[in-house]
Amino acid sequence: KSIYGNKIRFEEINHDLGLTYSYQWNTSNVYGFVRKSSLRNDGKDPVSVELIDGIQNVLPFGVGGDLQNRQSNLVDAYKRSELLKKSGLGIYALSAIIVDKAEPSEALKANIAWSLGMEGATRLLSSLQLNQFRKGMPIHEETDVKAEKGAYLLHSQLKLASEADKEWMIVANVNQDHVAIAELSKTIRDDDGLMKKVEEDIALGTDQLIKLNAASDGLQLTRDQLRDTRHFSNTLFNIMRGGIFDDNYQIEKWDFKKYLSKANKEVYQQFEKAVEALPEVFSLSQLRELSDGHADKDFKRLCLEYMPLKFSRRHGDPSRPWNVFSINTRDETDGSKILDYEGNWRDIFQNWEALALSYPSFIESMIHKFLNATTFDGYNPYRVTKDGFDWEIIEPDDPWSYIGYWGDHQLIYLLKFLEFVEDLAPGRLESYFDQDIFVYANVPYKIKGYEDLLRHPKDTIEFDDTLDHAIRQRRAKLGADGALLGSKGESIYRVNFVEKILATVLAKISNFIPEGGIWMNTQRPEWNDANNALVGNGVSMVTLYYLRRFLDFLKGLLSKTDTGKVAVSHELLAFFKGVLKTFEEHRYLLDGNINDADRKRILDGLGEAGSDFRQRIYKDAFSGNKDELSLQDLQKFIDLGLEYCEHAIRANRRSDKLYHAYNLMTVENEDEVSISYLSEMLEGQVAALSSGYLSSRESLELLDGLKASDLFRADQYSYLLYPNKDLPLFAEKNTIP
Repeated sequence: KSIYGNKIRFEEINHDLGLTYSYQWNTSNVYGFVRKSSLRNDGKDPVSVELIDGIQNVLPFGVGGDLQNRQSNLVDAYKRSELLKKSGLGIYALSAIIVDKAEPSEALKANIAWSLGMEGATRLLSSLQLNQFRKGMPIHEETDVKAEKGAYLLHSQLKLASEADKEWMIVANVNQDHVAIAELSKTIRDDDGLMKKVEEDIALGTDQLIKLNAASDGLQLTRDQLRDTRHFSNTLFNIMRGGIFDDNYQIEKWDFKKYLSKANKEVYQQFEKAVEALPEVFSLSQLRELSDGHADKDFKRLCLEYMPLKFSRRHGDPSRPWNVFSINTRDETDGSKILDYEGNWRDIFQNWEALALSYPSFIESMIHKFLNATTFDGYNPYRVTKDGFDWEIIEPDDPWSYIGYWGDHQLIYLLKFLEFVEDLAPGRLESYFDQDIFVYANVPYKIKGYEDLLRHPKDTIEFDDTLDHAIRQRRAKLGADGALLGSKGESIYRVNFVEKILATVLAKISNFIPEGGIWMNTQRPEWNDANNALVGNGVSMVTLYYLRRFLDFLKGLLSKTDTGKVAVSHELLAFFKGVLKTFEEHRYLLDGNINDADRKRILDGLGEAGSDFRQRIYKDAFSGNKDELSLQDLQKFIDLGLEYCEHAIRANRRSDKLYHAYNLMTVENEDEVSISYLSEMLEGQVAALSSGYLSSRESLELLDGLKASDLFRADQYSYLLYPNKDLPLFAEKNTIP
C-alpha cells in the first residue's frame, strides 16, 4: 500500500520463468478506477510471452447490492456486454432494468472498461475462453456477449528484452450515459496523450488527499518514516469519519443558507435577509458576530452548531456486510461541492476530539452539537448528521435492527471537549450557565419504570410508534428542529448549560450500584459488541471511572464561578433533590464495605428518582416552569458523588493491582442486590488510569500489574483486550454436573 493509502500494489515473482508481474489499483476523479499492470523480464535473455490480463465479473449499471446478493442468477440473464472495436471500450449494461412491473424500463446507462498501452490486443468480454487459453487453444475477440458475467480481458503476445518491462492500464468507470461513452471513445481513438492525462489525474487526486490530511496536521517529518506514515494514516482515518473543515474558518454562504433552511424553515425565513447580506465567503468570527447581534435563541443555537465539514462518512468496518457508507464530496448531477458529515455518535465525537486540536475555534460548535443531540433522560441517539440526528427503529424483516442507547464513553467524549474549551478559553463555559440556548433531542424511546427494569433488565425500552410518526411529520414540516423536544407551552423547550450537564450526570448516577459501577440497562452494550451479553445484568466500572473524572472537572469549574444560582426545570430539580437525599442518607455506609441489602436500598433511592422523572416527562412533558438551583447544593452533590465513586473504585481494586472493568449484578430478592466479578479487561485499566483518582504509586502498580497479567503479549510487547481463554468444546456446553 502506498504511504498515502490511496494505492495498492500486488506483485508476484516467478523465479523459474525469470518474470515479475505486478498490478496496482489507483483512482481518478475524471476517469474512475485505474488498474496499472507491468511485466518485467528479470533474465539475461529475451523472452516471448503470451498472456491474458484484466478484470472479471464486471457488473452492469443498475444492479444494487441487494439485487446482486439475492438474485445474481437472474441478474446474469439480463447482462449484455458489448465492445466498441475501434476504441476497445467495453460496455456493460442490462438488456432492461430489472423490475416486476407491467411497464417499459430501458437501461440507458452502463458501466465501462477500456485500456491503454497494450497495442493490438484481443479483447474478451467474458471469462468463457480462459480454459481454452490455458490449454493452448486459439481464442477469438468477443464483441457481444449476452447472459454471462462481464469481464474485460486483454490477450496479447509480448517480446521482452533482458531487464525490459511492459506497462499497460485498464480503466473502469460507472454510471455512464451514451454521450459520455461516445465522447470517451473518440478521445481514446484520437488522443495520443491520454495515458499521460490519466497519470496526471491520479497524481492530482493524491495531491488533493495530501492537502486534506495536511489540513488536519497529518504531515510530519522525523527520522522514522514508519512513524510518519502511521501518523498520516491515523489522521486520514480520523477525518474520513469525522470530516475535515472545507477552508479553515471560512464559510461559504450558499452552504450556510442550505443548512439553515433544512434545520428550521421558520428561522430561515425570519433571518433570510440578514444571511443574504453576508458576503459570499465569510469567517466563523463574522458568523458569531451575526448570531450574537440577534436575540433569537434558535438562530443563535443553529449558528453555534454549524460546521462546514466535508469528507466524512458514517463509521463502519467494510468487512461487516451490514455496513454501508459513502464519502460524498461531489454532486453526481452537476459536480458541485458537497459539505456534509454523519457518524455514529460514539465515533464522530471521538474523531472531533482530535480535529479540535487543529481547529480549536470550532470546539464550541462540537460541544453544542453534542449537547443538543442528547435526550432529557440523558442519552444520545445513535447517529448524528449535519441535518440533525437519527434513531434506530424496529424493522420486522431485518434481523439486525434493534433499539437502545449506548452509554459507553458518552461522559469521556463530552468531558474531553469541556476540558479543552476550559483550557482554551477559561470562563467560556461559565458564560453559558444562564443562557437558555440548549435543547433536548426528542427520541421515540421510553425507558420503563424502575420496578420493570429490575424484573426484566434486558427488556427496558418501549418504542413509541405514534410519537415516532409525529416527530417525522413535524420534522418534514419544520426541518431538523422538528425532532427537538417541546414543553407544554413551547414547541422547542430550551434550557441552559448547567441543566444539560446535570441531566447527563443524573442519568448515570440514577443507575449507580454501590461497589459495582453504572448499571447497563438500556438494551445496548458498552464499548464494543463483545459485551452484548452484559446488557441488563452488566455493571460498568469503565463508565464510573470516567464519571469520577467528570465530577472532578465540574467541581473545579464551579469553584471558579461567582454565580450563586441558576434556573433549571422544575422536574429536573426534583430528580436532583431525590438523588441528593439518597446520597446524604446513606453516606455513613462509605466507611466500610456495603452489604447486599444496603446496596439495594441505595439503588432503590437513586433508581426511583430517575424513574419518577422520566415517567413524568413521558406522560405530561416539561411544564416549562423553572426553579432556582443553588450552586452550593450542586457543589455538595458533586462532592458526595465523588465520595461514592471513589469508594467504588477502591472496592474494585484487584489483588493483582489491576481494576475491574465490568461486573455482574444479581437481584437476589426484593431486598438484596449482589455483585460478582469478571476477568480483567484492558479497557478497565485505561479508564482507571484516566479517572484521576489513582495516586502515582497506584498507577505504577497498575502498569506493573498489567505486564504481569494475562493481558500482556511479550512477543508483541503489547496487550490483549481480554485474556486468551480456553473455551469449552461444544459437547461440554449445556450440561448438568
